[in-house]
Amino acid sequence: VQLVESGGGLVQAGGSLRRSCATSGFTFDDHAIEWFRQAPGKEREAVSAINNNGGIEYYSDSVKGRFTISSDRQQKTVDLVMNRLKSEDTAVYYCAVRSNMWRFTATWRRPDEYNHWGQGTQVTVSS
Repeated sequence: VQLVESGGGLVQAGGSLRRSCATSGFTFDDHAIEWFRQAPGKEREAVSAINNNGGIEYYSDSVKGRFTISSDRQQKTVDLVMNRLKSEDTAVYYCAVRSNMWRFTATWRRPDEYNHWGQGTQVTVSS
């Protein structure tokens, strides 16, 4: 299983960024892909997830209405478009894949439910 992230970087508050997660080594349609983030001194936080078996999207309250997750089944990629960025969005962002879909709706925010992780990339929002 491989997850390779791209995008991210430095942006001013109010701006936009796109993160992309290229996947391989597993059956894309049978898994959920999630974006987490971790700011210095804080725990890893769920940002957004997509259940590729059905295409249902999930968002944390802190990003709902600003971020959009999408998946491309042919390319096997998952993108996170981040709009109206705030300084509190500054963190290292990770994509992760989950194979155990049991009780996914209730547990999608839990990092320990995810089997494989991307390398993580810094997103910095300057105010």
